Amino acid sequence: MSPDNPAVPGTVLPPVAPEVLAEAVENLTARLRKKLDAAIAACGADAVRGADGSTCVRFGEDALVTLRPGPDGTVSEAGQAVCGCLLAPRCLHRAAVLGAAPLADPAPPPTSGEAGGEPDRTPGLEHEPDPDADALPESDPADPARPADPARQAEAAEAADADAGAQGPPALTDDQTRAAAALWRAAAEALAAGVTAAGAVAQAELLRAAHTARVAGIPRGEAAALRVVRGLRAARDRQAAQKLGDLTEGFRELLRTAALLAAGTADPALTGTARRAYTPGGSLQVYGLCREPVLTATGYAGVVTHLLAGDGSPYSVSDVRPGGLARARGAGAASVALGGAVLDHAGLARGGLRVAGATVSADGRLGSGRGVRATPVRGTPWSEQPAAALFGRPAAEAVAARQADPDGAEAALLGCEVVVVGPAGDHVLVREARPGGPLLRLRPAHPHPELAHTDNLRRIAAHPGLLLRVLGRPDLDRAASLRPLAVGPVPGAAYTLRLPEEWLDRADLGYDRLQGSHFPPAADAPAAQAADTPAADAPAPDLPAAVRDPLADSPLWRVRRLLETGVAGGRRAVAETARGDASRTAQGPLRRAGLGAAAELAAALRAEADRRPRDAFGRLTDPSADGYAWAWLAAATHLAAAERSLVAASWEGSRDA
Repeated sequence: MSPDNPAVPGTVLPPVAPEVLAEAVENLTARLRKKLDAAIAACGADAVRGADGSTCVRFGEDALVTLRPGPDGTVSEAGQAVCGCLLAPRCLHRAAVLGAAPLADPAPPPTSGEAGGEPDRTPGLEHEPDPDADALPESDPADPARPADPARQAEAAEAADADAGAQGPPALTDDQTRAAAALWRAAAEALAAGVTAAGAVAQAELLRAAHTARVAGIPRGEAAALRVVRGLRAARDRQAAQKLGDLTEGFRELLRTAALLAAGTADPALTGTARRAYTPGGSLQVYGLCREPVLTATGYAGVVTHLLAGDGSPYSVSDVRPGGLARARGAGAASVALGGAVLDHAGLARGGLRVAGATVSADGRLGSGRGVRATPVRGTPWSEQPAAALFGRPAAEAVAARQADPDGAEAALLGCEVVVVGPAGDHVLVREARPGGPLLRLRPAHPHPELAHTDNLRRIAAHPGLLLRVLGRPDLDRAASLRPLAVGPVPGAAYTLRLPEEWLDRADLGYDRLQGSHFPPAADAPAAQAADTPAADAPAPDLPAAVRDPLADSPLWRVRRLLETGVAGGRRAVAETARGDASRTAQGPLRRAGLGAAAELAAALRAEADRRPRDAFGRLTDPSADGYAWAWLAAATHLAAAERSLVAASWEGSRDA
């Protein structure tokens, strides 16, 4: 670094495009690849940034790697990463620095005009899994022309309970099926290696397959692969925020998507979209429901305001951009960028809009094109239509409809009237206010302590017997759990919330903070509830059996632990569980609980993991990981379906009441 270009120590490396890293690893010799993980671990702390925006990492006296990101701050071309050693650009130094840098999000493809769409900047909502598309294909993804093993196909069919005849005619291109097959092979090898062995080389193979999928027009497969690579990196770095269950679900989604697309008979919609497409929506009149702060681990923040049309159709207005906590908190009062409307998100959540020339995405997001015109209108309370209809049907029916129509899962919110039971660990127990209503768990929509969710729920939990209306999003991965976005009083109830008139009888739990004056006096509490109210310093009572989580009590946890063992330790770790009496001991509780299919699939996974045939010279005769990946995917698919059934049943409540 020259004297007139001073260095800034402690610099974070700029993000790198996945294809740039994949190419750098591919150019290494086999000898250098073996040293790559150690080189990556050693180079991160030596980065310095110059005044010209470049980032440099020195390796001894003879090698200096320089990264010069483009205007967007990303190293998106191979020429933006250079090394001064004699082996460059096929050197270990350059590949190690690129491997130590964070992965950049793929840039959205260009479009030919405003009407085509805009980038989907709401992370986590662009490529959602489709629970009803879990049917596995009838061909081997590694070779779409070769039929899959009959026994493996039977396991997959039983796990998914799918009708093969329901598949439509082939509609994918040859490039897409080949890209999906490559994605399958890379994912299968990474799964067989596990977190412990899936280092930079295995991750680079996944990144190359992800880039191939993107070029072929499979953005959903690319997004799934990038999630898995980020999860592998976080798990290997032992980051506290990374959960093994999330990585397990990431592998299931990646393998399922690749398998369906490689078969060539999947619905073309399974390929996903890189941009949210907007279509003309005509004239609309929408009313605000609530605001939801957005704060993601990938560096995006903002707000989504949920709206409802007169016919009950859900819509939303989003303002999500790169940022952190400050942006998530401030965006709740920021101006709404829609058709010149003089309104902020706080006003829109309790007001309404008349929109002319509206553009709408498939999930109800309103676009802000140049032809859109919006005029503020008076809002309506939850006690009036159209919002009142959200609270008019049992929660179990709404959850069943959501599971039957996964495409509407993000747009539609669930409303119900509940009675507060009290605190239970990190959530609030409530009971739906109808005969035989189920016990529900209210969990914070976002756990960040600087957002108001957790504090508001804590205040609500301190008022047993309180009647309130809750509007939120059901957590379909947990038994009878709702993540509330807003609450309001129950019309006509005595012991309910008392909110300011300007709040229009609703409080946004992520932005508004409930105070003591918003609750009724303790003297007005129902007599039975007042007598049962524990002291503030009293220990939490033991939960009755009716309150326990059926997912946690079910022996299905044995299957999940086996799948997570495979993700963490790879094929070898699963094979170890097949030896001795552990395998037979694990199957007994599953069979006694009537989960025979789960027991068979778990046994098949153990057997496949331990199947390593060798020839007379000790060499593997079948080194492919395809069979193991098929067995793992079959067990994971069945587990997901079984857990969805338990979750749906937990919303039913007592039928005898």
